[in-house]
Amino acid sequence: MRTLTIAAIQTTPVAFDLEASLASFEQRVRAVRATFPAVELMVVPELMLAAEAPLLQGRAGWMDEVAEPIPGPLTDRICALAKDVERWLIPGSLYERGAEGKVYNTAIAVSPDGEIVAAYRKIFPWQPYERTTPGSDFVVLDIPDVGRIGLAICYDGSFPEMIRQLAWLGAEVVVQPTLTSTRDRDMELVCARANAWTNQVFVVNVNAADPAGVGASCIVDPEGNVRQQANTGEEVLIDCLDLDAVTRVRTRGTLGLNRPWDQLARHGAHLELPMYGTGIKTPPWHPG
Repeated sequence: MRTLTIAAIQTTPVAFDLEASLASFEQRVRAVRATFPAVELMVVPELMLAAEAPLLQGRAGWMDEVAEPIPGPLTDRICALAKDVERWLIPGSLYERGAEGKVYNTAIAVSPDGEIVAAYRKIFPWQPYERTTPGSDFVVLDIPDVGRIGLAICYDGSFPEMIRQLAWLGAEVVVQPTLTSTRDRDMELVCARANAWTNQVFVVNVNAADPAGVGASCIVDPEGNVRQQANTGEEVLIDCLDLDAVTRVRTRGTLGLNRPWDQLARHGAHLELPMYGTGIKTPPWHPG
C-alpha cells in the first residue's frame, strides 16, 4: 500500500516582512512535525515566503525588490529547515530572479535531505494583475517508494491542459499552492474537482487564510470527491492519501464506471485537434 501523509497548512504571510513570514512558516512546520509526526509532506500557500500583501494593499515594485535566484539565500534556509525536520516541503511559491533578470513565480520541492529536487515556474500567471514572466515547463517529481507529484500554482488550475499534462507525465497528486482573495474562489473549487475527476489524480489546493486570501483550501480524491475543505481562517488539513487509489481508479474506473485514460489510449491518436495540430498520445505509464 502506497500512502503519502500530507499537511496542507492554510496560513498567511506577514505583509512586506520577509523575516516574519519565514519565522511564521518555520514555526508552523515545526509545530506540524511535533503534533503530527506521521506527516511526510507539508505545503503552504502561494507567495507566503515572498511576504505578499492582500490584493488591494500591494506595493509597487515589491516583486522586483524581493526576487532572489534559486538556489539563493532564502532557499538555503528552507533547505536547512527541511533537513532539520526531515520532511518534504513545498513552501508555496517564491519570486525568483532568473539568470536573464526576469522574475518568475516559482514553486520548489525540497527533500528531507535538504535538496531542491524540483522547481516549477508558474505557466499561467493571473494576468493582467500578476506581472511575473510565464514559465514554459511542466514539472513532476518522485518521492521514492511512494509516488509522483505534479506542481501547479493557483490560476494554472483554470486551464484543463495544465493538469492533464501533469497527469500524462505520471502525476498521481497535483500540489497547487494558491493565493486567492476574490469571489471566484468558488470557481477554483469547481476546477479542483473537475481536474481531479477528469485526470484521476489527487488535487491538493492550498489557499491563503484571511486576510491575505479567502481560505477554502481543499483536498480532492481521484474520483472528484472533496475529502476535506477548510474555512477562511488559519487551519491545517492533515490527510493520508492512498496513492494506490489512483491506480485502482485508472484501472477499474471512477466509481467503477469511467476509464478515460483507456479510451484516450484507444482512440486519442486518431482524433484531429485543430488547436493542437495533433492527436492525443498514450501516456508512458499507461499499459495500453
